Amino acid sequence: MTTKPRSARTTLVLDLINHGALALVALLFLFPFFWMVSNAIRSNAEVLAIPVRILPNVFQWGNFIEAWTQLPFGRFFLNSAIVAVSVTIITVIVSCLSGYAFARLKFPGRDTLLMAYLGTLMVPAIMLIIPLFLIVNNLGMVNTFQGVILPVAFGTFGSFLLRQFFLSIPMELEEAARIDGASRLRILVSIIVPLSMPAIGLLSLFTFIAQWNNFLWPLIVMTGADNATLPVGLTLFKTQQGTAWNYIMAGAALSMLPGIILAVLLQKLIYGSIALNSGMGGR
Repeated sequence: MTTKPRSARTTLVLDLINHGALALVALLFLFPFFWMVSNAIRSNAEVLAIPVRILPNVFQWGNFIEAWTQLPFGRFFLNSAIVAVSVTIITVIVSCLSGYAFARLKFPGRDTLLMAYLGTLMVPAIMLIIPLFLIVNNLGMVNTFQGVILPVAFGTFGSFLLRQFFLSIPMELEEAARIDGASRLRILVSIIVPLSMPAIGLLSLFTFIAQWNNFLWPLIVMTGADNATLPVGLTLFKTQQGTAWNYIMAGAALSMLPGIILAVLLQKLIYGSIALNSGMGGR
């Protein structure tokens, strides 16, 4: 039984419906960002005014400058950059080493250890706050960058992600390198890592954005405005005189820029990672 081919008109109608649905979903996702920018360029009184207006009566672009100058925003940016970049570097290094060990090295109890390692993903992060703080406090790392960075730099997700990607790399490349006398570390650095840059780029992006936006742990460990990261620093616009919502929105918009820039720069690696991971298998 043969199927009747669709006419050009039917195909056009279906394409219009699909594109319209995608455009509607995109607008729903983009509206919170539009609303953030809209509130960032109006007065605080207009932010709280009823009825709500989609666009401000007067565009106050100077709110971005005011938000930057009223608080040590440059210091907040620097603190967030130190934390996010440090955690990203440590996470990538540790994930490469552990992912390679679970993917290529054969030792007793490897699979059991991997299952136990992955089991930690099921533990809610909020349950670890008190134990982690007690450890950091006993080590004297409260109100230090080490106390913010080290407890969150050794995650399970990165190891699992890179392990799965390493399994998709042909074993023959590694065997040829071992015949030439290359060590395990040399193989990892010279062969596995260059071929795994899509996955490493994706892991770096996820880790950087997660730590750039991290609020709870820096709030608990750090004290004082000098050591605050951006999410914590934005709360300083809330005072006894009221909350400057327009400045908070302006600061939030500014804080999004590094993540957006990094996503644009790594988009080719991200697309490559999605394409290559779609057919991954284990060995």
